[in-house]
Amino acid sequence: MHPLVSRILKGDVRAVAKALSVVEGESPERREVLHDLYPFAGRSHVVGLTGSPGAGKSTLVDVLLRHLRKQDLRVGVLAVDPSSPFTGGALLGDRVRMTAHSADPGVFIRSIGTRGGLGGLAASTEDMLHVLEAYGCDVILLETVGVGQSELDVLTVADTVVLVLTPGSGDSIQTAKAGIMEIADVFVVNKDDLPGSDALVREIQLMLHDKRSYREEWKPPIVRTRGAEGVGLEALVAAMEAHRDHLRESGYWEARRRRRLEADVERVLVTRFRRHFATSVRESEEWKQVWTSDERDPQKIADDLMVLFPWMTL
Repeated sequence: MHPLVSRILKGDVRAVAKALSVVEGESPERREVLHDLYPFAGRSHVVGLTGSPGAGKSTLVDVLLRHLRKQDLRVGVLAVDPSSPFTGGALLGDRVRMTAHSADPGVFIRSIGTRGGLGGLAASTEDMLHVLEAYGCDVILLETVGVGQSELDVLTVADTVVLVLTPGSGDSIQTAKAGIMEIADVFVVNKDDLPGSDALVREIQLMLHDKRSYREEWKPPIVRTRGAEGVGLEALVAAMEAHRDHLRESGYWEARRRRRLEADVERVLVTRFRRHFATSVRESEEWKQVWTSDERDPQKIADDLMVLFPWMTL
């Protein structure tokens, strides 16, 4: 067993930090560390918080941490920040907001950059979840970037998806868009003291009423909160736990685990293809010659490249 994994299983927080850096990057140790982590992964309740920017997700995560720690639960947080498109560095704003928990040995917080990952999540999110699961986190809170419709990737990673909406920010329009609304297991109307909160709740209720069936036989509850004041957090924790219990009792818990594995395998294959493409195609003389022609049809160029590189044939 890799020494880092042995230390993680013994509760070494420094090893957790090191392992997260290893699996997030391109370290030669990465594959060995992940291989030794897998047998100890999959036991945590992963809660994804998603929604529009400014909905108050970071504030909710901060307050949720306090409530979960009162239950003596070990909690991990992966807060996905937008990356600089030039340096790849995360802005790390969430971590600054959560420094009050830094001295708590039962909390581990990590901000990570998307680094080109689509769907509101970093490409290495799943790998980093494995580290925190092996560390023994009872709950892992995953806060996504907040880019609306493209955050559907959170569905394949989280056990419970919490969609955070706020009145007066255009979120009512979101209810007409099936994608982001369909992935929610719990609806949160945050900042519910603002005008329009009652109308937003009614709109969500109407949408739920019109549904003929619910995903995994679960009707998503609507929880009203004021994150900055801690109002409604007990109800939110209760809703998260109720959904977790439903998944385990109904058999959907394992179904979601299989879906996570399928998505993870697909991600690994796509990553390997892109890496192979970058080294075998983009650096080749054939690639350079393509651009000397006057052809401007990308479909035709792609067809020509697939003739030159038969292994890419679909």
